[in-house]
Amino acid sequence: MNPELGVCYYPEHWPQSMWAEDAARIVEAGLRWVRIGEFGWSRMEPEPGRLTFDWLDQAIETLGAAGLKVVLGTPTATPPRWMLDRHPDMLAVDENGQPRKFGSRRHYCFSHPGYVDECVRIARIMGERYGRNPHVAGWQIDNEYGCHDTTVSYGEPARQAFRRWLAERYGSVAALNAAWGNVFWSMEYGDFDQIDLPNLTVTEPNPAHVLAFRRFSSDQVVAFNRAQVQALRPLTDAPLLHNYMGRILDFDHFEVGADLDIATWDSYPIGFLSDRLEADAAHKATFLQQGDPDMQAFHHDLYRAVGRGRWWVMEQQPGPVNWAPYNPAPLPGMVRLWSLEAVAHGAEVVSYFRWRQAPFAQEQMHAGLLTPNNQPAPGLAEAQQTAADLAALGPVEPVQARVAILFDYPSDWAWATQPQGAGFNYFRLVFSAYRALRRAGLSVDVVPASGLDDADYDLILAPGLATLDDALADRLRAAAKLTVLGPRTGAITADFQIPAQGRPGLQALDCDVALVESLPPEITRPVQGGGAAQHWVEWLTGDAPDLLTFADGTPALKGSDQLWYLAGFPDEDLWDRIVGMAAQKVGLTLHPMPPGLRRRETATHDFLINYNATPVDWNGHSIAACGVAILKRNPPGQE
Repeated sequence: MNPELGVCYYPEHWPQSMWAEDAARIVEAGLRWVRIGEFGWSRMEPEPGRLTFDWLDQAIETLGAAGLKVVLGTPTATPPRWMLDRHPDMLAVDENGQPRKFGSRRHYCFSHPGYVDECVRIARIMGERYGRNPHVAGWQIDNEYGCHDTTVSYGEPARQAFRRWLAERYGSVAALNAAWGNVFWSMEYGDFDQIDLPNLTVTEPNPAHVLAFRRFSSDQVVAFNRAQVQALRPLTDAPLLHNYMGRILDFDHFEVGADLDIATWDSYPIGFLSDRLEADAAHKATFLQQGDPDMQAFHHDLYRAVGRGRWWVMEQQPGPVNWAPYNPAPLPGMVRLWSLEAVAHGAEVVSYFRWRQAPFAQEQMHAGLLTPNNQPAPGLAEAQQTAADLAALGPVEPVQARVAILFDYPSDWAWATQPQGAGFNYFRLVFSAYRALRRAGLSVDVVPASGLDDADYDLILAPGLATLDDALADRLRAAAKLTVLGPRTGAITADFQIPAQGRPGLQALDCDVALVESLPPEITRPVQGGGAAQHWVEWLTGDAPDLLTFADGTPALKGSDQLWYLAGFPDEDLWDRIVGMAAQKVGLTLHPMPPGLRRRETATHDFLINYNATPVDWNGHSIAACGVAILKRNPPGQE
């Protein structure tokens, strides 16, 4: 695979007289792909039924004639104002019952049948016009599902669709009452039409009701995406894709991705460090202008799994953004580092957002590769350097890692529904495990439960997996020499009840959770020999051997030959001990990394990625500040 670079471009923002020069400069910079169209509905159809595609015809021809491959977006994330006149109830409604009005973007409810039909219509029109266009080499459906908390809506279309979804899932209201435990607090229903959405209740709604609504809301995203896929598939042979976001977990990306050809995501390392990552002030200060050393890599590995091996970065931050609480500029070298790191994790394309900074509207403070007055911005030189690096590097072939983390979107919905402690968070738990593997110098795959059948790993970590039965446990054991579960694994059924067999309730491991407790941030449970549990602790019983114990002698880690169960949320020291113990058991070689330095293997190279603002020496290699060292690997069997 020869990785390539691209850029996001908005011809509707600039005079047509600029397009040819822009296209030539994009090619000159070493970029080969250009994404357009995803926000252009008002220019494609300024009035209902009046189609004006001449400008888009010319834009595609101009870009393609320059040698660029076009990714064309369906514009359904930004319905024009007339759409609201046609469908006044299409707006999403927030948890407080307030409509989310026109005036920005993503102002629609996934459950609104009229709007879904409009999206299918415009997708089909575009497919008929451009599906066989030789310059259109890919299609992006919509834009950033779930961004701005837009997965869930509490309006009437969602209410009616939810009732239908429940009737199909449960068959009878009596079955629903039993599954949800509605005898509690006299919450029993006599008919599906009595069931409302789980908002504006006096106190906490039934968690089974909330989890069902979260599952329904995810299914609505899947159905919305599938409707456009079905419209486009017969009309084009070009791959279909979507651009996901960082730490947006409100819908199941694996299920959306099953209908698509390529997963892409929008990588904003500095913005994400600021606004969606739990970290202490010192860590955020250290990496203020670089981003967290593991956040991007985690999402690269996640979306490689969502895309079943095929994935891109559709939007790569090239400078300061406009939407985070604070928006510092990247340190010199970071745009190149982020790009090469993505390539190391298997990206086919890294595309920068955007070509030229907009001088108007909401994103006028978001940097591009050019300034608004058409001068090179700092990110342009680094994009050009990256293009030269990739040309010199040649093909980059991904390789399966020897360790994996199981990631499960419904587990996040479950623990967000009933966290039982302000410090407990599914993403935070899984990400802490991922960090530990990366500190050990290991490459990591992310796998869904549905991807275990053909898996072959030395080690799988599956912390926080809400629902676990023996069949899934057997698949985990078959997929790896050793699987580490817990904490809070197998804690509920799919309908949010404690399993009848107890927690985690595994036949293959004599281990039971007798009690759980959540801890405030200043309190931890030390473990004998080093490290501690934080946020969440479980009291374990059973005859499985104790592999680690808390300071008071109670079990902290129990295990059998292939299955370990962890009784708490580890701090960094405890995670490092567990990874070390597991690696020794399965014969994995660790490569402990200095702070801020990370390693990723490919079939032919090792990439050493230095997120530090100072150079780092490691294992005989010097890696520049905010730099990447690419080391040729010896062929198998050779020193």
